[in-house]
Amino acid sequence: MTRIFSILIVVLFLSVGHTASAQDSSELLKKAQDGDAEAQYNLGDAYYYGTGVEQDYAEAVKWDRLAAEQGHARAQYNLGVAYSNGEGVEQDYVEAVKWWRLAAEQGNATAQYNLGFAYYNGRGVEQDYVEAFKWYRLAAEQGNTPAQNNLGAAYFKGRGAIQDVVYSHMWFNISASLGNMGATEAIDVVAEEMTPEQIAEAQKLARECVRKAYKDC
Repeated sequence: MTRIFSILIVVLFLSVGHTASAQDSSELLKKAQDGDAEAQYNLGDAYYYGTGVEQDYAEAVKWDRLAAEQGHARAQYNLGVAYSNGEGVEQDYVEAVKWWRLAAEQGNATAQYNLGFAYYNGRGVEQDYVEAFKWYRLAAEQGNTPAQNNLGAAYFKGRGAIQDVVYSHMWFNISASLGNMGATEAIDVVAEEMTPEQIAEAQKLARECVRKAYKDC
């Protein structure tokens, strides 16, 4: 289960198997204490959700930090969420961006989306639409539907990219096909600004993009 910071759309990422027994919990703790980054991450998740232990955000941050400092991307993402939401630590958007960037640079799509969101809104960093577009695209290419939706919006508004209703429609179409209801509504708005020929081209590009697994679209 992926944690989200409070104002973001829920996105699916990786499911984590939580410990189900006292023996499993004991073994997990020992591995975490011995420096196993994956165990530290899983223990942080257990404390965050209160799975097998009493829920404790501060303990979750403790174990996530240990894993994150070893380069564990999902722990780095989680630590960014903790700082963004003020869960177990004092709220600090700059620190949130720091940890999301580390995870994003390792290819974590949700962190890439969050980093794009931070740049777009100037939260923890100076507002920069070009940087926001860059990180949204990286996340979108991994199938992150909110990022695909936001690429559609960026193209429609000309923020971070040259305004282009065809590519706007394309990305909204792709995001909508993956279940994003907001993108479904946005398609109709964009279509009002397009000719039938442009709509046909956007639909063609969307099909091609899906075939290419969202790469180089």
